[in-house]
Amino acid sequence: MGLNLTQKIIREHLISGEMIPGKEISIRIDQTLTQDSTGTMAYLQFEAMGIPRVKTKKSVAYIDHNTLQTGFENADDHKYIQTVAAKYGIYFSKPGNGICHQVHLERFGVPGMTLLGSDSHTPTGGGLGMLAIGAGGLDVAVAMGGGPYYLMMPKVCCVNLRGRLKPWVSAKDIILEILRILTVKGGVGKVMEYTGEGVKTLSVPERATITNMGAELGATTSIFPSDEITREFLKAQGREEDWRELLPDEDAEYDEEIEIDLSSLEPLVAQPHSPDNVVKVSEIAGLKVDQVAIGSCTNSSYADMMKVAAILKGKTVHPDVSLVIAPGSKQVLTMLAQNGALADMVAAGARILESACGPCIGMGQAPASNAVSLRTFNRNFEGRSGTRSAKVYLVSPEVAAASALKGYLTDPRELGEAPTVEMPDRFLVNDNLIIAPAPEGNNVEVVRGPNIKPFPVNTELKEKVEGKVLIKLGDNITTDHIMPSNAKLLPFRSNVPYLAEFCLTPCDPDFPRRAKENGGGFILGGSNYGQGSSREHAALAPLQLGIKGVIAKSFARIHMANLINSGILPLVLENVEDYEQIDEGDELVLENIREQIKAGSRLTVKNKTKGTEINVLITLSDRQKDIILAGGLLNYTRKGSL
Repeated sequence: MGLNLTQKIIREHLISGEMIPGKEISIRIDQTLTQDSTGTMAYLQFEAMGIPRVKTKKSVAYIDHNTLQTGFENADDHKYIQTVAAKYGIYFSKPGNGICHQVHLERFGVPGMTLLGSDSHTPTGGGLGMLAIGAGGLDVAVAMGGGPYYLMMPKVCCVNLRGRLKPWVSAKDIILEILRILTVKGGVGKVMEYTGEGVKTLSVPERATITNMGAELGATTSIFPSDEITREFLKAQGREEDWRELLPDEDAEYDEEIEIDLSSLEPLVAQPHSPDNVVKVSEIAGLKVDQVAIGSCTNSSYADMMKVAAILKGKTVHPDVSLVIAPGSKQVLTMLAQNGALADMVAAGARILESACGPCIGMGQAPASNAVSLRTFNRNFEGRSGTRSAKVYLVSPEVAAASALKGYLTDPRELGEAPTVEMPDRFLVNDNLIIAPAPEGNNVEVVRGPNIKPFPVNTELKEKVEGKVLIKLGDNITTDHIMPSNAKLLPFRSNVPYLAEFCLTPCDPDFPRRAKENGGGFILGGSNYGQGSSREHAALAPLQLGIKGVIAKSFARIHMANLINSGILPLVLENVEDYEQIDEGDELVLENIREQIKAGSRLTVKNKTKGTEINVLITLSDRQKDIILAGGLLNYTRKGSL
């Protein structure tokens, strides 16, 4: 039996375990990346481990999230990250150099390597043939210290691409179609591996758009082969020596398979408020549009921007539309400036933003009340834009540009002949905003601003865990609900005590007060609890408030791992019907919890209020059991378990 590409890379990096789906494995990590929203905490945790120098082949710290400097907080965090990077052997990408995933694709990604990033869209690197996985900051800190990354061996789903995209149809439409078919839960526990003759028709940036939004499927990661197209991209970046061919065996086997006929696709749109709420643009065309935002790590490549510029050239944005454009990297922005495409955008009436995440994370450009905003981004969760009443639709750059001109949602096929953009033979390479670390042994002072506060660390698990159900939530609660991320709160990512005051406030403004008054307790959730970002603040803020466990119908992968890392019990209802038998305010108790965890995966929860008992499952490997018993990964690691 031949191996698929995912299995080949995992086998090369396997440290422990067997490649059997559902079994825990550990792999060696070659590269790590952080961004400033999660990076400050990751580096504070790395420092707490007492390791003098990173042990990866390359680690990079990016500044791309918290770039709106309305006070000292963001700038202080940037200075901390820059100095800690210099001291510990980490490359530093300065503000303005670009979005981490776009820059990493251009300048650092290497086919066949493993990449662990403290951002849920790290799988973008799969467009280059990397095994790129998003994780919590503490997992990344451990990897920087030379520790393995543990995960459940995923199933591998073959996505067989047939045919070729028609004009005006893009890579964004491919991943939207897959989301329509599989939903935001359809990739949980899986790697999406792309094969078929259609792969050869897609450039590396197009492939990266698809792997980027694989995160919205809940997938562990997504990956394309490394072939001649990959080689040409790396050659154009001046990095041909990093290329290696990586293909699945001809007789490779997969756990699942779906087929996408590229020639049958047409422009698609994800409606509010979920990336899988997908319909054809033609079905809702004519919807009045107030704002259009083009950019993000999903669609900010040189090719995307050149298509947008070609559509806008010589025309004027509709008077009722605000159009904002953010090229994904300094490389892209500079090339647009040199070839005149940037001038075409500006002349048409576009507002040019800096090369950063910006509106995608609610960092500026919040829409007007009740506005319709078309965005080329990857998520359209309610309120994520910064305006709770806004309706955000996810579209391709082509649909976005056409709609900006017309003033309403427009099928770009109405515009006539589609623009053709060729990938350049040579990208402009200027890495003067990437700062190499200081030589090992140099005495570098780490600068800590007053906004950096100690982060919460759990204690060893007690024999009895009890508390009230502090809140009862529905399905698909996102990390944006648990720990809101917007322009007002992002500057406090290194100040967990302050952030905790906003934990779950989009669901219930009184939650933090109630949690503190009751000395912590439990959260009750529905299906897919914790979907979305990798931000471990969605576990650290509840820990700060004394949350002892989360009971849910099911969990999103990264958030469940972050709860375990924080020593918070992730408890899955054995019978989902029991969800209806638990109410906010019920007093719950788990007795002899340490012995119960050591004995197996089924635990008994007593509802003292109702006088009933229910069973919950806590599916942990032996290592994860030790982490929970120790009160979290940091305590476990400090005991010499790295």
